Amino acid sequence: MCRPRGLFTFSFGLPDIATAWWCVWNRACRQGKAVVECAHILQAMDTLPHTERPGYFGEFGGRYIPETLMPPLFEVQEAVEKILPSEEYRSELKQLLEDYCGRPTPVTPCRNLSKELGFHLYLKREDLLHTGAHKINNALGQALLAKKMGKAHIIAETGAGQHGVATATAAAEFGLRCTVFMGAKDVERQAPNVQRMKLLGAEVVPVQNGSCTLKDAINEALRYWISHQADTMYVFGTAAGPHPFPTLVRELQKVIGTEARAQMIARIGRLPDYVVACVGGGSNAIGMFHPFVADKEVRLIGVEAGGTGEPGCENSAAINLGTPGVLHGARMMILQTADGQICESSSISAGLDYPGVGPEHVHLHSIGRVHYGIAYDHEALQAFRRLSQAEGIIPALESSHALAWVFGHASEIAPGSHVLVNLSGRGDKDLAHALHHIHLD
Repeated sequence: MCRPRGLFTFSFGLPDIATAWWCVWNRACRQGKAVVECAHILQAMDTLPHTERPGYFGEFGGRYIPETLMPPLFEVQEAVEKILPSEEYRSELKQLLEDYCGRPTPVTPCRNLSKELGFHLYLKREDLLHTGAHKINNALGQALLAKKMGKAHIIAETGAGQHGVATATAAAEFGLRCTVFMGAKDVERQAPNVQRMKLLGAEVVPVQNGSCTLKDAINEALRYWISHQADTMYVFGTAAGPHPFPTLVRELQKVIGTEARAQMIARIGRLPDYVVACVGGGSNAIGMFHPFVADKEVRLIGVEAGGTGEPGCENSAAINLGTPGVLHGARMMILQTADGQICESSSISAGLDYPGVGPEHVHLHSIGRVHYGIAYDHEALQAFRRLSQAEGIIPALESSHALAWVFGHASEIAPGSHVLVNLSGRGDKDLAHALHHIHLD
């Protein structure tokens, strides 16, 4: 029987609800019959009063964890509440983002593609940041938090390798020891980033369990954190996981949308008609969307990875094709079988290869504020090539999914519209992998 006790023991008097996360995360539970009990527990959770609960976005989010992880999470929460809002922290981070990372990033008009498409296409250029992606915003912010908490060691999970590189970079800047957990499959397909992490001084731990991708890297990082709490901070890479990580990551990434909003007003005198971003766990998208959520005239589009498009669970489109469940400490939409077993996700993009999506995204979907579409592997590859050849900008395969949605729905976008895409990263890391599938003339 799998019955750890967690947060709800103290807050809501429902000691068995935390079992749900443990049943997903713990290998023994995944192999047993406890998932049936977990399903009943999640159904019971739906009967909770609709009240404002810390760490929740509507009915999604929360902190479904074993008691052994409560102390470090409470420590992180306290730091988020006390250190993050302080003038000292905010001033130091702002200076680092400007002088070390290269913020603000520009908004670039795609002049050639705009002529072809019949509307104005712009890119928010997170690919121009130090380390080549938006991940440095979050990694630097969390590493600075860890330093002020007195931690000497930071750990991270990574899929495409960009968060791993960003965390290793931040560790080098602050003089911290760094360990990065990465699925063995991703180690192989993202070899350049593995080399960068090692050069930066990080230890890279290949994870051989499960599908050997991002999901399994998170599992191993959480297990490690349980036994190394005193001196270690987990620098969580995406807008998922147990509270307070979804909120912390969003707060550190919303600089993207804050800048973009002001830049578009300065450029065109108003807000864009569409804001589009790729969605895996969801950090770049929530950072881009958050400052626009209140602007009802702006249509927000999140784009999930559909994999090959073949039937079954071999995709990463959890909002479109998943069901409510608990994964990595939060209630969200996940890809799972009828009896609650987590499906293996699949995407040509390592950064989107995750069987769930962050709880705030699920909430925005549930209230109809954000539309979440799907782009498939072949469409992302076509977008990867099209942007490269039309504008001289090589996008990450993750960002290529967002572009693919725009290209695939161009006929539905009114002529003269202004469409802003978050180019979350550059494609150097993907060249070898993408060129296996793209035949250059």
